[in-house]
Amino acid sequence: MTGEILCVGTELLLGDIMNTNAAFLARELAALGISVYHQTVVGDNGGRLREAVSLALSRSDLLVMTGGLGPTYDDITKETAAQALGKKLVWNQQAYDRMEAYFLRTGRVMSENNRKQALMPEGAVVFQNENGTAPGAALETDGKIIVLLPGPPSEMEPMFCDQVRHYLEGKTGQTFFSRTVHLFGIGESAAEEQLRDLMESSSNPTIAPYAKTGEVLLRVTAAAPDREQALRLLAPAVEKIQKRLGPYIYGIDVGTLQHAAVLALKQRGLTVSTAESCTGGGVAKRITEVPGASEVLRAGICTYTNEMKAELLGVKEETLKTCGAVSAQTALEMARGARVRTGADIGVSVTGVAGPQQSEGKPVGLVFVAVSSPWHESEMELHLARGSGGERERVRHLAENHALYAVQQTARKIPQR
Repeated sequence: MTGEILCVGTELLLGDIMNTNAAFLARELAALGISVYHQTVVGDNGGRLREAVSLALSRSDLLVMTGGLGPTYDDITKETAAQALGKKLVWNQQAYDRMEAYFLRTGRVMSENNRKQALMPEGAVVFQNENGTAPGAALETDGKIIVLLPGPPSEMEPMFCDQVRHYLEGKTGQTFFSRTVHLFGIGESAAEEQLRDLMESSSNPTIAPYAKTGEVLLRVTAAAPDREQALRLLAPAVEKIQKRLGPYIYGIDVGTLQHAAVLALKQRGLTVSTAESCTGGGVAKRITEVPGASEVLRAGICTYTNEMKAELLGVKEETLKTCGAVSAQTALEMARGARVRTGADIGVSVTGVAGPQQSEGKPVGLVFVAVSSPWHESEMELHLARGSGGERERVRHLAENHALYAVQQTARKIPQR
């Protein structure tokens, strides 16, 4: 099956909103074995939208559309899709009841124009919206399928995962299941080089690398009649990857670095405190993004000045004077101070030059990360800038990644109790 993604919204064309829907849907459709060859963004214009829908249906079996399902006059996605497949819009009482219940639950008053959202293409499969007002739908004619999804990611993603994915699995005739191998400390090209023969020789399962900022994901996907058989196909492929890239693997199906760090701490009954300078509390923030972080995070201390590094963390004035705030020695004393003064099992620190100017005569991108625990202490010197300018946020994010990875690895090294 070939698929196409069409995202509707003038705000997407203008760059006012980042189009994360296309990336999400591309990944999900690929995991279902649906080949996506085209992605399009079109504004809220009837003529151009009809043209885009017509072109998509001329070359693809499946068209997934997001946006334009709202109650206002310029929300015309549903009407355009129905017209393209020769469908009328009919009243859907269940959709209206769900919408009415949503307004009652959120304490809002439903406007008259919201009734428009309960009109659905005749014969459509309706996907109820548990997180908003606009239902989704799937309509099919002569082997062509159009799936309509709301634009807000907070509504679109759960609707796809909970309802649309199962619908599309029924159309492909197979179940597709993926496992994600998370790598840190190796680039996409280096990982691909070590796995190229596996990637080229394996068609089921497939192995696809995805580069993120500072890390690499390997998605291993198998197609089978059911989940159990898919898992059996996946197991040997994942095992081969582990043998080749084991030192770089920080987890399988763990979500993010912060999820992996929190999981490692929870599994071993450990706590952590952070001491941060150039990241401004970013490491602690990312830890608290994980549900249950209160079980493992004792404190997050942001010490931007030398005075606070000395007063709150106990960094020696001699260290700051002779080595500077951006140094391995200061980083280690920051980590040690965070651990000892808060009673945590692990202390992790970040100090560096995020930019745009140098500091202490040290270059932008020079960062030191340290970790301290009773069983392991270490510090690392990182050079995270690429020299292109405007890298402040990238340097900070990469520094956070290294700190989170250090926490996870230190938790794993704890001696058996």
